[in-house]
Amino acid sequence: MKLQFEGFEISPIHEGDAWKICDFVISNSDRLKQYLPKTLEQNLNPTLSQLYVENRIKAFQNKETFVFTIKQSKTRQLAGLVILKNLDWKTKQAEFAYAIDYNFKGQKIISKAVEKVSRYAYNEFGLKTFQIITHKDNISSVKVATNNNFIWQKTLTKIFTPNGEQPLDMELYELYK
Repeated sequence: MKLQFEGFEISPIHEGDAWKICDFVISNSDRLKQYLPKTLEQNLNPTLSQLYVENRIKAFQNKETFVFTIKQSKTRQLAGLVILKNLDWKTKQAEFAYAIDYNFKGQKIISKAVEKVSRYAYNEFGLKTFQIITHKDNISSVKVATNNNFIWQKTLTKIFTPNGEQPLDMELYELYK
């Protein structure tokens, strides 16, 4: 499976991605440490990234978590990650998580990738509800939600605690297919 848009490709994570993910995470660690601390922790060196990739491939095969890479088609540079997590097969619901490389910030790549992946997950896996949970001050993430017609549902009180910080209220957005 490969989804394409405007010079980029979205593909399921595969064994050859470990080095690229490690480089991506290290290069973007300041941007990932607050909202994606687990992904950061699991990719701080090539060995950890290899384990991360192996675990995520198994999770993909077992339909537990779906990690997709976004690569520039010509250069093969890793531009970002899109993750479908917290899957609930009874309610056909999943939550999006994502990250973009600082070199590609502001180009609406994540918005386009979320649109492609949500359509793919709807058609391929029968998922019906997609969630984005973000902090109100994370304007880029709020824009990803609104650009894809996700509707604000409610504020989730103190549900996320970044490393070394106080618990944060987060905003829940949902998209129904």
